[in-house]
Amino acid sequence: MSLPDITARIDAACAAHGRAREDVTLIAVSKVQHADRVQAVLEAGHRVFGENRVQEAAERWPQFQARFDGIVLHLIGPLQSNKARQAFGMFDAIHTLDRPKLARRFADLAQEAGRCPDLFIQVNTGEEPQKAGVLPAEADAFVAEARGMDLPVRGLMCIPPMEEEASLHFALLAKIAERNGLNGLSMGMSADFETAISFGATHIRVGSAIFGERM
Repeated sequence: MSLPDITARIDAACAAHGRAREDVTLIAVSKVQHADRVQAVLEAGHRVFGENRVQEAAERWPQFQARFDGIVLHLIGPLQSNKARQAFGMFDAIHTLDRPKLARRFADLAQEAGRCPDLFIQVNTGEEPQKAGVLPAEADAFVAEARGMDLPVRGLMCIPPMEEEASLHFALLAKIAERNGLNGLSMGMSADFETAISFGATHIRVGSAIFGERM
């Protein structure tokens, strides 16, 4: 698989489900990938990337940003509150807002800086105890709480349980987003992004299908 293959599959999925292609953003998940692989994708013209760890991103991206214009970085991994300031200055979007403490931290940083990355609230649609994210039953209240802090909540994110049908979780996330007036849906990865597009995904997170298996 390669970037052109994934792009063609996204095009086909959008056409099949009546989606506008420009409404679906491909996030190339570059976490733990070798720099040469990331550079090849940059040289192919792609500019939107996802990282799991703040420190890894801080070590990787300044050199690429000095060489390539228009890079957009999304944090798609869990964020500790003590890393919030660093993440706030580095990422264009953060997909893992999952608790009031972190929301308050972002609100303070936004007040200080006069800006804020786009934020997605992570919803633990499978209610898995080992996984981050607000529970579905608590999502509406947390959306309202974050909005009450004047945070730019753009949408919701989920990672379905591996052993369950992903479409059920995509449908649930879409329903929560709709009733809260949110347009952003960060859902779908290498194995299921076409299904996610059929349920309205606006951001799909694809790693191994673009870069190959992690090194």
